[in-house]
Amino acid sequence: MRALLPARSPSVTTPRAGRRYWTRVLPLLAALACLTRVPSFTRPCWNPDEGYLAVQAGLLAGGGRLYETVVDRKPPLVPWLYQGAFALTGSESLVSVRVLAVLAQFATAALLASLARRRFGDGPGRTAGVLYLLVSVGLNPEDTQAAGFEVFILPCTAAALWCADRRRWTAAGLAVACAFLTKQTGAAVLLPVLWLCGPGRGPLLRLAAGAALPVLGAALVTDPSGFLFWTVTGSGSYASFSGSWTHVLLRAAGNAAILAVACAALLPALARRPPGRAADLWVWLTASALAVGTGLHFFGHYYLQLLPPLTLLATAALTALPRERTARAVLGTACCCALFLTWGLLAPRASLDHSRRLADAVARATAPDDRVLVWGMHPETYWLAGRAPASRYLTAGLLTNHSGGRSGARVGEQYAVPGAWHVFREETAARPPALIVDDSRGAPYAPEHLPTLRRLLAERYREAAVVDGAVVYARVRRP
Repeated sequence: MRALLPARSPSVTTPRAGRRYWTRVLPLLAALACLTRVPSFTRPCWNPDEGYLAVQAGLLAGGGRLYETVVDRKPPLVPWLYQGAFALTGSESLVSVRVLAVLAQFATAALLASLARRRFGDGPGRTAGVLYLLVSVGLNPEDTQAAGFEVFILPCTAAALWCADRRRWTAAGLAVACAFLTKQTGAAVLLPVLWLCGPGRGPLLRLAAGAALPVLGAALVTDPSGFLFWTVTGSGSYASFSGSWTHVLLRAAGNAAILAVACAALLPALARRPPGRAADLWVWLTASALAVGTGLHFFGHYYLQLLPPLTLLATAALTALPRERTARAVLGTACCCALFLTWGLLAPRASLDHSRRLADAVARATAPDDRVLVWGMHPETYWLAGRAPASRYLTAGLLTNHSGGRSGARVGEQYAVPGAWHVFREETAARPPALIVDDSRGAPYAPEHLPTLRRLLAERYREAAVVDGAVVYARVRRP
């Protein structure tokens, strides 16, 4: 039985052998990355995060300022990524950012393959890259096929471990910063990096400098106080628990069960032969699990952060077993991957179809330069309709504290982001929306529960139509 190599033992190869190895492995990983992302290109929008980012990118391209006139509880890297992609290819389609998501998955797989090869050898390196891409689709397609925040976190976290494994502490800090600037939970990778760093003062200083400078730069480029508020201090209500524990636990268990199906061929080997010389990988997995649980929302895409350390640990466990076990594990994971890809190709589109019908109605009833307000949780309606939002708050969530995966507890004007309703009243008074679409459909954030919005509708708007359950209000032209 093959013994596991110590976590810090490099594999000994000549440069020529290394080039031959990668000329065989990288095309395989690239082809597999493309294959596993095929469903991503079959619909215009997969989930509200993509819609939110697309609208943000359009506002930024039109002169909007992040954390001032364009707001969200996220760091700036992914909105900038969308903005850059749209600048090159146009904003009518998400194909460009979907291509970037394929590249992100390929980069993650290549980095994991390099980590595994350095520790366990050529074969395990190839296995790690392949296994990662096979399990990367192992959740609801809305979570895995969207070009969302977590997809772009993963190459940053893998790069952080890759650099730390090679004692490149400044570069590791930069990668940690990029993970945080993609989404706050990406900073969880700092724990395994610190584990590898140890107590030495020099490495810690280089790591800290590498991590701090990009974050400070992002704050200065945007708005320092706004950056701090929207990415750290202003997210307390969203991250705090409210609602039913049963609801939260069922969501957490459901997504964990789906992921367990995707990893079904790997978990037995990991349970039977847990690697004993991979402490940093266990720390990485634990830190990622804490990131998944942050805020107790347990959306499926949160679970994507578990996949890189889980893949490496499974690869390490397989190196201690006969080679045929590895072949069976890869084959079994490939079969599960095929099931999830089929799900992605055949998944129902009820939410998307609703947004498209609503967007068509908005586009027919307004002019291209009109601003509209879609009161709901589906900002993709703005993007699909080609209309600019009348407020910087693209969903009802920031104005009511409503969030998916929770009950209606602690939802209302009094739970909004501080100062949000004052800004909302100023925006709608200075440039009243030509159309207001109430897409709440009986949700706890419906206008009847919100005095400010109810008064706005009563004083300035009249009901004009009902589209797929959403009520469309047209502005009353006063003489």
